[in-house]
Amino acid sequence: MASIKDKLSRGLEESMSRRMEREADALAAMSDEELFSFAEYDEKESEKTGYSNYSYWGSTIRMFLKNRGAVCMLVIMLAILIFTIIQPYLPGQMDPNLVNADPERFIPLRNVPPGADFWFGTNSIGQDLWARIWTGTRTSLFIGFSVALVEAVVGITVGVLWGYMRRLDFLFTEIYNVLDNIPHTIILILIAYIMTPSVKTLIFAMSLTGWIGMARFIRNQILIIRDRDYNLASRCLGTPTYRLVMRNLLPYLVSVIMLRMALSIPAAIGSEVFITYIGLGLPATTPGLGRLIEEGRVVMMNAAQRYQLIYPTLILSIVTVSFYIIGNAFSDAADPKNHR
Repeated sequence: MASIKDKLSRGLEESMSRRMEREADALAAMSDEELFSFAEYDEKESEKTGYSNYSYWGSTIRMFLKNRGAVCMLVIMLAILIFTIIQPYLPGQMDPNLVNADPERFIPLRNVPPGADFWFGTNSIGQDLWARIWTGTRTSLFIGFSVALVEAVVGITVGVLWGYMRRLDFLFTEIYNVLDNIPHTIILILIAYIMTPSVKTLIFAMSLTGWIGMARFIRNQILIIRDRDYNLASRCLGTPTYRLVMRNLLPYLVSVIMLRMALSIPAAIGSEVFITYIGLGLPATTPGLGRLIEEGRVVMMNAAQRYQLIYPTLILSIVTVSFYIIGNAFSDAADPKNHR
């Protein structure tokens, strides 16, 4: 058996060596032009090799749409937002400050329960709660969005300067230490007490120190990524500071910025509710969710009038929960680590 295997292996080796010799002789007989030739250039194929269909915002939207709960809350929030805008222009809508009275006896229709004439009932002086709740929701959302926008603009600007410019670190740190040690609630109460009660007053009072948290957070994140290799390489190549911040630093922080903005909206609405609850909020002629909840709290012990507290509280809860869920879902979706 061993001799047969040896013969077969020797035969196989001889055949392979003869084949290799024939191929070598054939290659030697060929000229250089026959051996080497230029490959044909195809522009379309070259573009395919260097093209990537990855889109940051496209991937972010696709990841967000996979979260059905967040999408559902987004639809509800958009429906509420759109309805608060178009509600005054719908037919049959009443003035939120109008005191409705019986046309025969001229007696205010106080505390009328929800029905065909007044869908959400009336309050203790006869005003239509349907109109007041949607007007108050519009006012509170306007305050929330305005405060979030101011906090984002001021907070991001200060945070980038604070974290990127080493010479400004001491100055901004001292400013932060002074302002952060003043309770936000005290500032809110003092401003609302000193200035004329209005929407602008509340926005100013909430934005006065509300940007501090955003600025501190952005500063810490900038310090972490400021000296990474790709940023150092950009500076060595002469990239302008503005372009480096806008292209290299801020896109990295999109997810956390959107999360903090989404959470600052219900926080601002909560502050409006609180400041109105203690009697320093919006004037009586400007309905807000805080004022409606305060008016409902007064009559909450009466079971027949408890609807005056339930409806505005329900709207406030939906708005707050929606922004929280949407903010967290968008933050996760905007994180490039979750993109596939």
